[in-house]
Amino acid sequence: MPFCTQCGRNVHDQDAFCAHCGARQGAPAGPPPPPITPEPLANFSPRTAAILCYVPVIGWIAAVIVLAARRFKTDRMVRFHAFQGLYLFAAWLVVDWVIAPISRSMQSHYFPIDHVLRALILVVSIFMMVKASHGEPYVLPIIGELAQKSANEQ
Repeated sequence: MPFCTQCGRNVHDQDAFCAHCGARQGAPAGPPPPPITPEPLANFSPRTAAILCYVPVIGWIAAVIVLAARRFKTDRMVRFHAFQGLYLFAAWLVVDWVIAPISRSMQSHYFPIDHVLRALILVVSIFMMVKASHGEPYVLPIIGELAQKSANEQ
């Protein structure tokens, strides 16, 4: 039970004034405000998020985070870059898991097509990082069209 701020006598929690001296009592304390939780990607600009989606080999992690973040839920450009980065990584996996074993199983005098394809994907990733840093939506053949459809489905 609280006490009066003026005379020190007992008052009830809901009393606005002391029954003995008439002094105004403090407002009853309400429930504490909920804690403010900061947005995890609040400091990331859309340009930075788009660039990170094209980092070779690990850009898929940034792309998944961008696609799951509330901050970029309505930003179609960043979502397009995230989907295109994911599809570019999927192309890397196809080369690494399908084409490379086939290339290794052939005779050594054949042209190592898997090395050329990996280099091509690396160059395309760097090219897309530059395009994303300039804010230009460059649509790659096949995977870019898929990325546009995926970004527009939201």
